[in-house]
Amino acid sequence: MTQDVRLLPVVPFPMVQPGDSLATMITATLETMRRPLLQGDVVVLAQKIVSKAEGRYRRLADVKVSADARALAERAHKEPALAQLILDESKEVLRVRPGVIIVEHRNGYVHANAGIDRSNIPSDEHDPQVLLLPEHPDRSAAALRRELGDAFGVEIAVVINDSAGRAWRNGTQGFALGCSGLEPVVDLVGVEDLYQRRMEVTEVAVADEMAAAASLVMGQSAEACPVVIIEGARYQSSEQGSARLLRERGMDMFR
Repeated sequence: MTQDVRLLPVVPFPMVQPGDSLATMITATLETMRRPLLQGDVVVLAQKIVSKAEGRYRRLADVKVSADARALAERAHKEPALAQLILDESKEVLRVRPGVIIVEHRNGYVHANAGIDRSNIPSDEHDPQVLLLPEHPDRSAAALRRELGDAFGVEIAVVINDSAGRAWRNGTQGFALGCSGLEPVVDLVGVEDLYQRRMEVTEVAVADEMAAAASLVMGQSAEACPVVIIEGARYQSSEQGSARLLRERGMDMFR
C-alpha cells in the first residue's frame, strides 16, 4: 500500500457510557494530544466503544428464554439467557461445541456467540449483563466519518473493528465489522506481478488489514486504547460498506 504507515493511539481515552458522542470524545482527546485529523487518515474504533455508546447492553435477567434456547444452551454449556440472545442476533446456527456457538450474524458475518461479550464492561455477578454488537456498524461508521470530517475539515475513512478466530489457525485477529470512506476489497485481477504475469484471483481485504493493524495497538485486555489513527495508508475512497467483505454463500466451500 505504501512504504511509511504510522499507527497512532488516541489516548488517554475516557470511559464510554450509553448516549456518549464518540466524535466529540475523539475530537477532545486529539485536542489534548495536539494532533488534528489529517486528510486521508483512517480512524479505527473498537467495536466495544461503539456498542457502549449505542447502549447495546442486555441484562440476562430480562431475557425471555425459549425452548430452542434452552436446548442450545445445554449443547453449548452456556446460560440459557445468553443462548437466547445469540439466537436473537443470528440468522443461523452453524456449529456448536461446549463453550462456543458459531453463527451467521444477522448482519451476515460468521462469528462466535454472535459477537456477544462480557469482557471490559461493568457487570454485577448477581445481575450480569452482556454487550451486543452495534445494530448497524456501517451506519455507525458513516455517521462518525461525517462528524469527524466536518469537525476537522478533512476527508477521512472510518473502520469499526472486532476480533474473531479463524477456521484454520489458532488465535484471534482484528477484522472490519463496519467501514465508511474506503474501498473494503481491492480487486487485483489483471494486474501484473514482478514477472509480468497477470493476477487471476487476487483480491485484497483492505478494511480487514486496517482493522488487524490497529488491533496490534489496541490490545485485547486492559490496554484502554479503543481508537487508533492510521496515518499514511493509501486506499481507494468509496461509499461501499463492509458487505463487500462477505463471501457469497454459493462461493463458501465450508458451509
